[in-house]
Amino acid sequence: MSSTVATDLRRGTGVVVERVVRRFGDRTVLDQLDLTIESEELVILLGPSGCGKSTLLRLLAGLDRPDGGRVEVPAKRAIVFQADRLLPWQRVLRNVTLGLHGPDADRRAREVLAEVGLSGREKAWPKELSGGEAQRVSLARALVSEPGLVLLDEPFAALDAITRLRMHDLVRALRTKHQAAMLLVTHDIDEAIALADRILVMNDGRIGSSHEVHLTAADREASVAREELRAQLLEDLGLAGRH
Repeated sequence: MSSTVATDLRRGTGVVVERVVRRFGDRTVLDQLDLTIESEELVILLGPSGCGKSTLLRLLAGLDRPDGGRVEVPAKRAIVFQADRLLPWQRVLRNVTLGLHGPDADRRAREVLAEVGLSGREKAWPKELSGGEAQRVSLARALVSEPGLVLLDEPFAALDAITRLRMHDLVRALRTKHQAAMLLVTHDIDEAIALADRILVMNDGRIGSSHEVHLTAADREASVAREELRAQLLEDLGLAGRH
């Protein structure tokens, strides 16, 4: 089976994955997987460990190639990991401008740092940052090049509950401002309901179910519709009956 990875989509045109296969030895991790993400859509990917979520993210990020199928992504992509992956020997501003060139690099980095609430922290060392601040720097570094696709691999898993809620608010604001397609991998159903335009549940290397989320901000916090969606997601994950 032939494979194709195309990265020449215009900024904001989303993602197209068709019948993608990825194998590691005798194990098929992605099995004829299909996925589309519309421009400016925020998609959350749920699924048990080992179902292929991180493998899919690596393909979309260009860090790996499929054994078969077709992948089309915007030429400009960025990825945010659970660990902030900041360079400890570089100050915050230089961590954000990493890979960015041109006379406006510093100005652009300062603007994005302001967007994530870190004005005045440009000269700080990574070791001086809290966990939430470090992830804000990671978000700034991802957004500074104005990517058409932002990939987030459990970016808030290591943060405390209050900081996670603040990061949710930040992602909502940045998504609106930057108009990029976003794919966020998480194990947290409540996080998925709080953020997503659409929630995908992955099983055995394929997308098993898809749920569009048409809830107001208030209904995402507490509503009958929220609880119905949560119950359905638990069932899709094979966790029905758990709270």
